[in-house]
Amino acid sequence: MPIDNALAGIAVRDLTAATLWYQKLFGRPADHRPMQEVAEWVFPAGGGLQVFQDPRRAGSSSVTLALKNLDGQLAEMRRNGIVVERHDQSTKVDTATLHDPDGNQIVMAEAHVADMAR
Repeated sequence: MPIDNALAGIAVRDLTAATLWYQKLFGRPADHRPMQEVAEWVFPAGGGLQVFQDPRRAGSSSVTLALKNLDGQLAEMRRNGIVVERHDQSTKVDTATLHDPDGNQIVMAEAHVADMAR
């Protein structure tokens, strides 16, 4: 089965509060609201992130976001009051780990090796 793309999903308790937090994280409002209980951000290289209201599963999601300028993103997050809990650096990849207000894990990763960036 060929797959053309993928959407990651993050379950939250309160979609309104979570949408505001993710808006600060991404520096822009959601690109789509396909349903009342879903906010969706689409990324330029493909894929996307759906934040959806599901109090029963809130806090149990994890997603890794690939980017090209982790240091710039970390600076922007600090300006927006978003706390990074861990920042690791290696010759192959730098990562930053944080949690949204519901406890969902978000890892941001900047690959330094070309074949890892795909």
